[in-house]
Amino acid sequence: MILAFRLNMPNRSSWNGGWSGSDKEYVIIKTFISKKDIRKAGRILSEAPYYYSWSDGWGARIDVIELDSTESRRVRRKSDGFCGYDWMVKTICEYGKILADHEIKTAGLLPKD
Repeated sequence: MILAFRLNMPNRSSWNGGWSGSDKEYVIIKTFISKKDIRKAGRILSEAPYYYSWSDGWGARIDVIELDSTESRRVRRKSDGFCGYDWMVKTICEYGKILADHEIKTAGLLPKD
């Protein structure tokens, strides 16, 4: 199963209400192969979209869609990376939600299987 994680910043607390990355396509493609990973991918997909809010008023949304291999190659070529927010996808895959490092440490969370 191939999933595409797409970053958006719907809540912007900037002086002009804009986001300098709004004209770019920020996507991470992840492939899940084993039966266990495919079950995890199904859970990730079923619980999307994912949201994260910072105390300064900014908020991120990660949309997740399933792609076939042809579409995943096309999307990967068009992606502008993930704007430094790769950690969001990592924690979605590990914990089932977006968590910053301090939130993981404070809660003493263990990865979801």
